Amino acid sequence: MAPTLYHCAGARSVRALWTLEELGIDFELVTMPFPPRYLHEGYKDMNPIGTVPYFKDGDVEMTESTGIAHFLVEKYGPTDLAVRADEKDYGSYLNWLYRSDATFTFPQTIFLRYTILEPEETRNPKVADDYRKWFLARMRTVETALEGKDYLCSDRFTIADICVGYAVMLALSLKIDEVLTPNIKAWWERISARPAFERASQ
Repeated sequence: MAPTLYHCAGARSVRALWTLEELGIDFELVTMPFPPRYLHEGYKDMNPIGTVPYFKDGDVEMTESTGIAHFLVEKYGPTDLAVRADEKDYGSYLNWLYRSDATFTFPQTIFLRYTILEPEETRNPKVADDYRKWFLARMRTVETALEGKDYLCSDRFTIADICVGYAVMLALSLKIDEVLTPNIKAWWERISARPAFERASQ
């Protein structure tokens, strides 16, 4: 049976979907309205925490977008989308994978909550702006890392670019356009032109 990804347009599940598209393997995609815990019947029976994505591959069940991308390149490789443990950039690769969500996407979700998701009376512009600035400060590490480079690791496109790239995609959807500093802008234009991204972001 092919792996199945439960996905919402624009959500973190884009990381997993983009990876699937790059790998070119057969998979089943279930696209749901957001938030699916309220709008997709039975979703919390499968995924009790109600978050997106939810991924199933045989007996494997996963809910973390970066972890799913990592799982896919290991299970369905070998592929140049992964950095091997014997490569020089392996530690950097893992660091970008973990950083992509814990450091980059996290403050964006707080910004999203207090500018859009909360009812008007409980929105908090001060908190939202603080987390917007936090996100942009953390993204300086990407700007620096891309100096003189086309990709984050091992001189090739990998899931590190997918997972960190989603943070740029989300920032632009939230109108945090300041994320496009010179090196990030050139890199984002490069990776977002890939046909697999175009399919994953529809």
